[in-house]
Amino acid sequence: MNSTRILHGVYGGLAGGLIFGVMMGMMGMLPMIARMAGSSSPAIGFGIHLIISAVIGAIFAIIVADRLRSVGSAVGAGLVYGVAWWLLGPLTLMPLMMGMSVTWTGAAMSAGMPSLVGHLVYGAILGGVYGWLERPVPVPGRA
Repeated sequence: MNSTRILHGVYGGLAGGLIFGVMMGMMGMLPMIARMAGSSSPAIGFGIHLIISAVIGAIFAIIVADRLRSVGSAVGAGLVYGVAWWLLGPLTLMPLMMGMSVTWTGAAMSAGMPSLVGHLVYGAILGGVYGWLERPVPVPGRA
């Protein structure tokens, strides 16, 4: 695995996390993220969110490696990845970490629609940035 590729995933994850984090702040969700560290501070929640975003971006780079051939395919993969993390994160891991039960009901998923939109935005930006950074760059003088 190429460390530059992983770094590109981190950059994509941070870019997506920045936008998704702003959306979470507007929806008042950052204090809930902060509770993972025993805080209620939106700033702590934002910091935790960015760390998670970077790690998830690195994992994306490891999973997709050199399988994607265009920025468009990377965006598509990022959208699928965003849905997967929506299912895994707020619908599964978050409730477990907060001592709640996991319920994958229609009502729970319906209540999680704003989070799904955020995860899709995150995934699209992650994939787009990753795909753009990984695109082949022509070298002048080479055929």
